Amino acid sequence: MITVLNRIAIALAAASLVAACSSDHPAAPVADKLCGTGGVASLAVNQAATIDCTSGSAIDLAAGGAHYLVVPQFATSLVPNKAVAYTLGVQQSSAPVATSEFAFVAASPAAAISAARSADGALPNGAGAAALARLLTRLPGERQMAFDGALRARARRAVASGAWRAAAARVAPREAATPVAGSIRQFAVVSSFSTTNPTYATVSARLAYVGTNVLVYVDTLSPAGGFTSDQLIAFSKLFDETLYPIDIAAFGNPSDIDANQHVIMLLTPIVNSLVTKAACKTGGYVGGFFDGFDLVSSSVNSNKGEVFYGVVPDPDSTVSCAHTVAELNEVVPATFLHELQHLISFSQHVVVNHGAAEEGWLDEGMSLVAEELGGEHYEQKYPPPTGRTDPRQLFPDSAEGYIIGELGDSYSYLLRTDTVTATLHSDADDGLAWRGSDWLLLHWLGDQQGAAIYQRLEHNTATGTANIAIAAGEPFPNLFGDFSLSLWTDSIVGQPRDAVPQRDRFTTRNLRELYQAYFNAGGGPRAYPVVLNTVAVGNTASGKMVPGTMAFYRVDAPAGNGSVRIKFAPASGTFATNLHPQVSVYRLPQ
Repeated sequence: MITVLNRIAIALAAASLVAACSSDHPAAPVADKLCGTGGVASLAVNQAATIDCTSGSAIDLAAGGAHYLVVPQFATSLVPNKAVAYTLGVQQSSAPVATSEFAFVAASPAAAISAARSADGALPNGAGAAALARLLTRLPGERQMAFDGALRARARRAVASGAWRAAAARVAPREAATPVAGSIRQFAVVSSFSTTNPTYATVSARLAYVGTNVLVYVDTLSPAGGFTSDQLIAFSKLFDETLYPIDIAAFGNPSDIDANQHVIMLLTPIVNSLVTKAACKTGGYVGGFFDGFDLVSSSVNSNKGEVFYGVVPDPDSTVSCAHTVAELNEVVPATFLHELQHLISFSQHVVVNHGAAEEGWLDEGMSLVAEELGGEHYEQKYPPPTGRTDPRQLFPDSAEGYIIGELGDSYSYLLRTDTVTATLHSDADDGLAWRGSDWLLLHWLGDQQGAAIYQRLEHNTATGTANIAIAAGEPFPNLFGDFSLSLWTDSIVGQPRDAVPQRDRFTTRNLRELYQAYFNAGGGPRAYPVVLNTVAVGNTASGKMVPGTMAFYRVDAPAGNGSVRIKFAPASGTFATNLHPQVSVYRLPQ
């Protein structure tokens, strides 16, 4: 909770302190040390600067009645995930507006791709509400995230400790690499929810589909009422001909340790049974997963190949909660895209390049981008108003299953950007809001650098913020500063989109439009989740931020030729330098 201390309270506290000291030897005020290279930042409207405060605590901004968005932040990772108290004070300064040495981000032209909207620029209340409610009840939910995250965490620990080795599962190439349709193969499948010491079940599965990219096996003990032959072929073709190429184009190829030139998709009720019928009703289910164990272990429980495990239809709820063919068509495709990215990331970082597994937050952010790419495929296929139950919907029906999770998670994140870190969470952590921060960060990076940055992030041995810095070709704090600004400046109300520099906005999404639609469909408490806290000159705001987060303030400078000083400091002492404290500033039009 932000607490604003008014000028009177500060004055009284100062007076009490002076009275306690000898009047003959009053304490000399400690001069503020300016952040960055010093000087007064004089910004034009819609211009931005990010100022490094690792060795300072104050910045001076030109006054002249300017309106500023001020975003203090800790642009770091690999530090304790613990909130840090800070104060943000605003005072009039006597610093002359003469020598500004800050590097500003110049506006660069870019064509913004605008999503569908009604004539008055806002979606009518209720548009898409029915579709939102229906999808939210069918998505796998928290059990999927928990199981998937636990598998990723187990893999990172095992690779880091040397328990799993890159070449352990590799098999020798064989002449008949592609098996014959209808043949039976045995697989070992994780059958317990405890991934620290998992148990495995052996299943027999029939090869039902041989595609160009994907081999689809179906457990011979699948429940009745599942796919018809035609439905299974159509289902398999979607993954083989549409979804697999989407991920490969974005992230590059996975490994091929079994030399079959395919990814295996195994549909088995063992996946259904990972969550009981009772638990499924309250926490969702596991829709599918990838296990790095298959790529780096010679154990009899390793399938020694690239495998995606998915649920089977079970309309009569014989194994766990009921799943129809229609439901699987709606939710498993996004899960496949998500897990295939994990497979590509792990195989490239560990198996091909012999490095560490990617950090959980970045790996998960990339998988969320993968899901969204599926939605973008259908957005392009069905431009508005086509493909929509209600022509006013922001997304076509076929895209909603790929994007609705990201909208909900990112909206929750933007409600509390100072406590939900983008760079410290593991995908084994509880909660979903942090996933929204990483989806937004990775989407913004793609908008700034082009889609090629995703392959650069996959095909190397660097991880985390170091990986991003290498792939983007600039320090992570610079990127984080402008990303932070863009969460407010992306769609400034009353301003043309291209008035904002490309660096400080998203180019392929309009955030206010996205969250207006989400709000209209009953998804949140307000049309835009981020709220600016105004700090008047002479006042101080106090709060707490977790590393890898930011807070949003508005400062209205007084008229005249002077400057206004913004002091970003801890409650006492100085910030630890490994927090990388910095302040991003954007001059607002009004």
